Amino acid sequence: MVTLRKFLFVAFFLSIVSACGKKEFEKNPVDQMIVQLDKEKTYSIILFDMDIEEEGFSENYKHKYKIITQKDSTPQERITEWQKVSENFFAKHQNDLGMELAAKTADGKVSKVASPPGYSNYVGNPQYGQWSTGSNGDSFWEFYGKYAMMSSMLGLASSMINRNHYSDYRSNYWGRQPYYGYHGGSTTPMYGTMSNHSKSISPSFHQRAATNNSFRNKIADRVSRSSNSSKVGTGSSSSSSSSSRGSSSWFSRKSNSSSSGSSSRSSSGSRSSGRSRRR
Repeated sequence: MVTLRKFLFVAFFLSIVSACGKKEFEKNPVDQMIVQLDKEKTYSIILFDMDIEEEGFSENYKHKYKIITQKDSTPQERITEWQKVSENFFAKHQNDLGMELAAKTADGKVSKVASPPGYSNYVGNPQYGQWSTGSNGDSFWEFYGKYAMMSSMLGLASSMINRNHYSDYRSNYWGRQPYYGYHGGSTTPMYGTMSNHSKSISPSFHQRAATNNSFRNKIADRVSRSSNSSKVGTGSSSSSSSSSRGSSSWFSRKSNSSSSGSSSRSSSGSRSSGRSRRR
């Protein structure tokens, strides 16, 4: 009897400890959409926009997504409403604007590794287009006339989709690590938040960043905090870290240019005031 009481006490104690230590788990919007889209033959979930909104003394992190599915073999798109995300999830994808965060291919496989939009289902797929050779001898992807709308849907210009770069992605990155395109020594990635591609597919984000100092500073602070926390080392690819540096430096330049402009105007005003007093 004593042994049974001891067993029950220990079991009760362990259940209390387990309950106290358990954190509430909530799926992010991408995981939720993967479940909702389970019956779709293929799909792509693209990060369409992101924002940080102040609410009292806290901040709300938000995403919008572009979802591409098939209807009678024709790709169709829809844009979601704003979705609240955790700070960690926002930080994880702060460099991935305009990119595919998740995709399901025709063989039923689901990937949740950031990649250029369309690279999982449409680029390289002979159902939608073909590889052509340009006047310079380079091979590039072009969609058939029937699917010409895919270029604008994905924000891809044919000149961007080089066959060698695509082959590099499929061989070394697909399903394993984020791919931000071939840099060629440039600090600006071909894909991701600070790329020209994201400016074409997600213009609203860049408009806010260019005209709203408060929004730009919040993003810059978010990037700075993320950079500091990632110094522990996460095994990121060189492409990913390069893109991260590009994002940080871009916001820093924007913020610094604004502040330097203000300080120069201020110092100019001070000098003018000083000359007036000397007169």
